[in-house]
Amino acid sequence: MVGAIVVGADDQKLGEGFHTYDGVKHAEAIALEQAGAAARGATLYVSLEPCSHEGRTPACADAVVAAGIRRVVCPTEDLSPRVSGSGFERLRTSGIEVVIAEELGEEARRLNEAFTHHAQTGKPFVTLKTAATLDGKIAAPDDNTGWITSEKARAHVQQVRHNHDAILTGIGTVLADDCLLTDRSGLPRRKPLLRVVVDSLLRLPLESKLVESFNGDLIVASTSSAVPRRLEALQARGVPVMMFDDPRGRVDLRALMGWLGEQEVLSLMIEAGSKLNWAALDNRVVDKTLIYYAPKILGGADSLPLAGGVGRRSRSGAMRLHNLRTFMVGQDEFAVEAYLVHDADRGLS
Repeated sequence: MVGAIVVGADDQKLGEGFHTYDGVKHAEAIALEQAGAAARGATLYVSLEPCSHEGRTPACADAVVAAGIRRVVCPTEDLSPRVSGSGFERLRTSGIEVVIAEELGEEARRLNEAFTHHAQTGKPFVTLKTAATLDGKIAAPDDNTGWITSEKARAHVQQVRHNHDAILTGIGTVLADDCLLTDRSGLPRRKPLLRVVVDSLLRLPLESKLVESFNGDLIVASTSSAVPRRLEALQARGVPVMMFDDPRGRVDLRALMGWLGEQEVLSLMIEAGSKLNWAALDNRVVDKTLIYYAPKILGGADSLPLAGGVGRRSRSGAMRLHNLRTFMVGQDEFAVEAYLVHDADRGLS
């Protein structure tokens, strides 16, 4: 997600552009084409370091040099291995002043966090999303009809879904809700939202909405413990079933993330129940949490927390998050976004 603006000496906008994958051309190239000869001596404002290599398009850094741009203002470098500062270096060696707008760095990095994460790790950037009461409950023990959050909050979730390549849930959620897991934002997509169901024993009903709506956009992650006839039945419907065994007979979530990364899934959102939420957190596959809070309290030991399982047995062992951000999504409703502090074995900071 990149935008660029060419500005003249009198602060006049000479050209602008933003990159879309289908449009092929990068933001800088579009803005420079609009500016034409007037770009010489102008300033280029761009939200991400210009690329320095030739891929589907020529290197943008070379185009900036050829256009005669005098100064480039940018908040962040492109952290993908193919660029990682080399675009800025190309500009500087050509005599172009490069100004790093650090005050906008975090905002700019958020725009491309999935792209950067996939480029560095080969795995999708994973957001765990849930809706909870103020006391952190996501489900009542007896009756779960209705919604925890408002219609406005649920519409916001659809926008978040739209921004992801894939969505993942567990078989428990499917059996309880018979969910579709589709992108209902109404916005155009480059490719369909991939729906992923974690189902160790292949209990997914053939009459479920997920299976009945299958159009090449669903995969089931299972294990070798699955009943063969259920496997055959799903495959007969054309639904792909992938086996990811862990030593405990459950779906190996880390292996699943690795496979999804190989399929060019850059971003994945988890919308699941308490048990799978904890498994994802405990297996350290979650990069960010997004929790919508409603002005309600359920209470009770039997109401499900947003993350169940065995949990951490001491306060000192609690998972840590940082870069927390809160925002209102409706009357008396708010969301909290925060990033997991990755430990050393993931090779991330």
